[in-house]
Amino acid sequence: MLNLVRVLLAAFVSLFGFNFIKDLSKAKASNGFEDVPAWKPLATGFVTDFFDTLGIGSFAPTVAMMNALKINIPDKLIPGTLNVCHTIPVVFEAFIFTTVIKVDSITLISLLGAAVVGSYVGAGIISKMDERKIQIVMGFALVVTAILMLLAQLGLMPGGGNATGLTGAKLVIGVVGNFILGALMTAGVGLYSPCMAMVYFLGMSPTVAFPIMMGSCALLMPTASVKFIKEGTYAKKTSLFITIGGVIGVFIAANFVSSMPMDILRWVVIIVIAYTSVTMLKKAFAKQTA
Repeated sequence: MLNLVRVLLAAFVSLFGFNFIKDLSKAKASNGFEDVPAWKPLATGFVTDFFDTLGIGSFAPTVAMMNALKINIPDKLIPGTLNVCHTIPVVFEAFIFTTVIKVDSITLISLLGAAVVGSYVGAGIISKMDERKIQIVMGFALVVTAILMLLAQLGLMPGGGNATGLTGAKLVIGVVGNFILGALMTAGVGLYSPCMAMVYFLGMSPTVAFPIMMGSCALLMPTASVKFIKEGTYAKKTSLFITIGGVIGVFIAANFVSSMPMDILRWVVIIVIAYTSVTMLKKAFAKQTA
């Protein structure tokens, strides 16, 4: 059954790759590449997708690095650029983690399917909700999660587990949870940290979160990115070199994660969730004062 996931990933990324290469070829022939030194997006891709592989996420860090390195592209091209440039690295992450990390195939496919369905079915509902309120609720929920995980890590309370799959009521909770997380992605709430938290509370191993969260995003991004490509609303040269740097960053980081001792990985997960909660709340309260 895991092969089915990989076949779907291969099909989606092939469709994306065909359109991406075709559009880049046209841009190159017509001098449509933006004037930016190749090393800047290359470095951006390496750094952001390295940390994306650890669960930090790549969109916000990419924008930050582009600003720091003065990669100047029009604001209207930023959403498309972020999706296009990180599609191949994220699919690469999903391929690696579904291969090197043991996870129950029924659990994986059920949760991935739930996220995909949630992103489409829930999009119309979630997109009409107040984004700031969603961010505040999710931000505080992640703060509580990080605190509980920290207490468990310090031996002050029980928590977590080493399961590689879910059954019965826990599987149902996981499916419903990932459905909601898939829907929340349409409101700008990242899936990574909430997925890590859900996996933790359902008693699964922290490593299991990686194929679930990477696979969920990998099944969603290619189709969205093809739309940006066809509309021409992305920075072409920047996207190309971020992709190249990103693939290299993913390869190095994936080896790092898969060989990391479980105790250290739990600390990494706590840090990632704490970081995400702070940035999410900061963004939400910044909108209030804007």
